[in-house]
Amino acid sequence: MENELKEMQVVKFKELKISNQILSAIEDMGFEEATPIQAQSIPLILQGFDVIGQAQTGTGKTASFGIPMLEKIQLKNRKTQALILCPTRELAIQVSEEISKLAKYMKGVKAVPIYGGAPIDRQIRALRMGAQIVIGTPGRVIDHIRRKTLDLSGIETVILDEADEMLNMGFREDIETILQSVTLDHQTILFSATMPREIMDIVNQYQKDPKLVKVVHKELTATNVDQYYIEAHDRDRVEVSTRLFDLYQPKLSLIFCNTKKKVDEVVAQLQTRGYSCERLHGDMKQQQRNLVMDRFRTGNIEILVATDVAARGLDVNNVEMVINLDIPQDEEYYVHRIGRTGRAGHLGKSFTLVSGREFLLLKDVMKYSKSKIKRHEIPSTTDIEEIKVGDLLTDLETTISEGGLEKYYGMIESMSEKNITSIEIAAAMLKRELEKYKDESKKISDLYGIYEKSTEDGMVRFFVNIGKNAKVTAKDITKMIESDTNLAEELIGKVDVYETFSFFEVPVAYANEVYEILRYSRVNGHKIRIDRAKGDKKQGGAGGGGYKKDYKSDRPQGSSNYKGGGYKKDSNSSSTGGYKKDYSGTGGGYKKDYSASSSTTGGYKKDGATGSTGGYKKDNFYSDKNKDIRRKDDGFKKDGFKKDYSPKKTDKA
Repeated sequence: MENELKEMQVVKFKELKISNQILSAIEDMGFEEATPIQAQSIPLILQGFDVIGQAQTGTGKTASFGIPMLEKIQLKNRKTQALILCPTRELAIQVSEEISKLAKYMKGVKAVPIYGGAPIDRQIRALRMGAQIVIGTPGRVIDHIRRKTLDLSGIETVILDEADEMLNMGFREDIETILQSVTLDHQTILFSATMPREIMDIVNQYQKDPKLVKVVHKELTATNVDQYYIEAHDRDRVEVSTRLFDLYQPKLSLIFCNTKKKVDEVVAQLQTRGYSCERLHGDMKQQQRNLVMDRFRTGNIEILVATDVAARGLDVNNVEMVINLDIPQDEEYYVHRIGRTGRAGHLGKSFTLVSGREFLLLKDVMKYSKSKIKRHEIPSTTDIEEIKVGDLLTDLETTISEGGLEKYYGMIESMSEKNITSIEIAAAMLKRELEKYKDESKKISDLYGIYEKSTEDGMVRFFVNIGKNAKVTAKDITKMIESDTNLAEELIGKVDVYETFSFFEVPVAYANEVYEILRYSRVNGHKIRIDRAKGDKKQGGAGGGGYKKDYKSDRPQGSSNYKGGGYKKDSNSSSTGGYKKDYSGTGGGYKKDYSASSSTTGGYKKDGATGSTGGYKKDNFYSDKNKDIRRKDDGFKKDGFKKDYSPKKTDKA
């Protein structure tokens, strides 16, 4: 059953009996060789075996199952032939994009992602047009099966991606329902980082004599290298690298990227900034590589940007810094990379730039390399400015000691006639040099995603002051939103959890209400603080419903003669409503516990059954009970938190 690759062996994609169309696509993606998990799993899947792949995110597992799956697709058949299950919408989208890239030169292949949080009618149209490959989350796949909009009668391949994560999120029943719905004899492929008992139960029940593929690494350690990680978005990593160069000023440095394309992009950016650098990757002829390496060894090039394949066998003793611009796809690659520094008794430094899900890979690297990788802050412009000033003053001292300044004396003296002192002249020159650096160094304003806008139109992004440090997961935050606000799961957008904070997205129409409810919530017993992520403009507030911020008092009030809704900070004498706690006026707002028949508008109605319009009704769904609660205009799924509170044009919710 078990198939292990005991050492990191070089396997080219051309050796794996892959079609020319897919090889061309892989070439365009910039990959040079198969990762260990790819090298082992692709041949087995092509042979038709059921396969268990034990691999982490980022090890190239999507290509491990995507390449052989594409090879089996019948292009002229528009029926769904392959189903890929993923735990989250983010992964479903990521897998869909990867499959599309691999199928770039395969005319007629169509892959459709289906997941919660997106309009289901759009997905139904896409499925009806025909899709050989469907990538989806278990909940949404079940939804389509029950609606009979997803036909599984032609399925020949079922893939469970990150199966352990799906089980952790409570999808076991859904997964088994889906697997039981596939009636045709098919191939089942499962990828999981861990192999708990629940995974083995699924394996024993739904796979036929599966082959287990995992990579067993040889023991490697890196002892003379100070290892650090820096949290930085991909778009900021070249800037972060230049700051590290300016701060530590290494004589020779190596930057590693996962693809040839990335190498070319990074070299272009560094050269534009004036750094002495060159590339090293598989597209270069051997003569070119030798020339670049000779220049690097002699110090004519200070920075070498390379892929893992191109750098294999690289032997330079005085490399002082290694930067992993991309975290490697295999733990053993990491040790090989940082082993390029800290040689011949010298100490070296390595920096690995990570964000989001890459922290999971970083933990695997730490476990494998048996080393502590410490956090390092991004060097600030102030730090770099101090270095620049010191360097500039040292250069000036050297220039003065070298002499030959007589011809410049006259220029300085001519400025003295304008009542400008030599100190002012020197200070102005120093300022110009430092300002030149500031112009070159962009501000990393959205370092942790706090300033990042929502990835989708119509969504608002919120910041939460709690993260992995409190053992909070995306599932915890989703459950908190659902239980506290009754917002349907399908309407909850992207959820990102970082080390000390998190983000989530909800539709604009419900953003104000969600904010007001969740500001007093707890996650796993921890009281939270939420706020709109910087970069998202506030919505609503004037006239009718919504959160009205611009009033005088900090205490919400209301009175019976207020007509409109919203959240008001000061009752004042406004004609619109506000926060109505316990009485039966004509306007909306926060209605706690009454059933006055004269009240025509809603708000927050806890038990009132006779009010003609809704709002947030805890025990009473909106009057149109027969309406499909999954439709986008229904709002909060469970109890009817609706966007349109009243049918009367004159009433405000």
